[in-house]
Order: sequence, then C-alpha cells, then structure tokens
Amino acid sequence: MKGLELARAYYEEYGKPMLEERFPHLLSKLAVGLVGSGSECFGYDDALSQDHDFEPCFCIFLPGEEEIGRRDAFFLERAYAKLPDRFQGYKRSPLSPVGGNRHGVILLEDFLREKTGHPQGSLSAGDWFRIPEQTLAEVSNGALFHDGPGDFTAIRAKLSYLPEEVRLKKLAGHLLTMGQAGQYNYPRCLERGETGAAQLAVFEFVRSAIHAIFLLNRVYLPYYKWQFHAMKKLPRLGDLAPALEELISVGNTPELAAEKMQSIRKICEALMRELRSQNLSDYPGDEIDGYAYAINDLIRDSNLRNLHILFGV
Repeated sequence: MKGLELARAYYEEYGKPMLEERFPHLLSKLAVGLVGSGSECFGYDDALSQDHDFEPCFCIFLPGEEEIGRRDAFFLERAYAKLPDRFQGYKRSPLSPVGGNRHGVILLEDFLREKTGHPQGSLSAGDWFRIPEQTLAEVSNGALFHDGPGDFTAIRAKLSYLPEEVRLKKLAGHLLTMGQAGQYNYPRCLERGETGAAQLAVFEFVRSAIHAIFLLNRVYLPYYKWQFHAMKKLPRLGDLAPALEELISVGNTPELAAEKMQSIRKICEALMRELRSQNLSDYPGDEIDGYAYAINDLIRDSNLRNLHILFGV
C-alpha cells in the first residue's frame, strides 16, 4: 500500500469522524491532508520505504491564533494523539512534545515559513531561484482531504510550478552547462588523460540534462535520490533516463568513452528536438549551447534576461 492511500484511509476512518463529532466549529477553518517531505507525499514510496517514517497519519493545518484559540489547538493536538496507534497492520510513531513533527497538528504559517521562508508563501522573484525546487514541491505535493477556508488550496496552486520566465532562465543555464560539460569539456579532459575530471564533466552534464528535462516537463526537480525514478514517469524525454544513468555508471576506457560521447550527442539531439517541438527555439545549429542563448533571449524582463546566463543554475 502507498503511504498516501494509507493516510487517506486512516483519515476517513478515524480522523474525519473525530473532527466532525468533536470539532465541527473548526471544520471551516482547517485544512487536512498529507503534504510535505517524505517519499509517501510524492508517491515515490515502495516496500523498502516502509522501514522508516511509514505510518497511518495525516496533517491538520491550522490558521493563526487570531482565528483559532490556543485552547482549541491544544484539544486538537490531544485528540489527534489519542487516535488509534495501529491501522491496517501499521503502527504510528509517537509525536514529539516539543514540536517539529511532520504529521499531526501544524500551524500553516509555520509550515509555509519552513518551506518558503514566508508565512503566506508569497515569493519574490529572487525566492524562486533561491529556494530548492524539491522544497517548493513539498508545498504542492501529496493531497488535501479537506480544506475548509480554501486558503491552502490557493497557495498550493500558486506554488505548483515556477513562473515561466524563471523556468526559461533555469533552462537556459542548464542547456549551457550541458554543452560546456558534455560536448566540450568531457572530450578535452580525456585528451589530457584526466579521467577523473572527465567523469566529473559527465556528472555535470547528467545533472543539468536531468534538470532540463524536468523543466521541459514543467515538473519540479525532486530530491536527488528520486530523480531517476521520477524522470522515468515523465511524458517528455523520460525515456532518456537509462542512457543518462549509464553515463555515470561506466568508466572512461577508450571504447567506453567513444560510446559515451555518442550517447551525449544523442541526448543533446533529443533535447534540441523537444525544444523545437515546444516552439522554444528555431536555432539552426547542432550545439546545444546555441539553444541556451536563444532561450535566454526569450525572457522579456530585461533585468532577468541580462543576468548571467548561469544565474539559474
């Protein structure tokens, strides 16, 4: 069973009746669901994930104290703590009395401040570049089972993905890195006999290629250990995952290096085709860094456009 399915079933059987029977006056002020960090919130969990932080649980997001008093918040915390600690063969973990829990009763402002730095999740242009995408994804992942005021739903929609010009700036930077690391620096490092540096160049190429593919799919880049898993499910260029994985998994003997350079070329060609299919560039060349500058030129905000092309990397 997936963690999100377990959470929803646990809420429907125990959480929802508890809220409706004991706190009906608060339902219009609360949001309830499973949102935040953890593979279960992204749907990436599997049988191995159940060895830690896998339990029947959900989050109750509260508005500020001006809307809900400390007394009600205290009794909500007690009521949640007293819910059955076993459900469908899984056991709940005890909640910390000093806070910092991923489940249970959470102030929405505290949650948003932790993820975005702002209690209302209102981001400046610089915030969109500063905050890791994996953290932004933790606001809009999972699911809400109930949202009385609708505020959290609206915030999740607002933060569901990057503004377009931020996406373009990041995409331009990662395309340029792909060209520099994969098409240029990798073969030059090999010519010098610097196989370690060559492999670092491959890592840079693969990291930027993966990020560019997520950007082309308009999906936040997840935590590094989930990137290949998530990439394979993407509708655009997800089929490049095995080739990218192989690039960082094999060595740099002359025979392997020749195969890797051919693979780098094919991956770049696939991305360039996708860029053209999305009408992002009609650049005529066969080097991907040319596409990077063409993408950067699409940015209408002159201040953002004129920042260094690698600003978003």
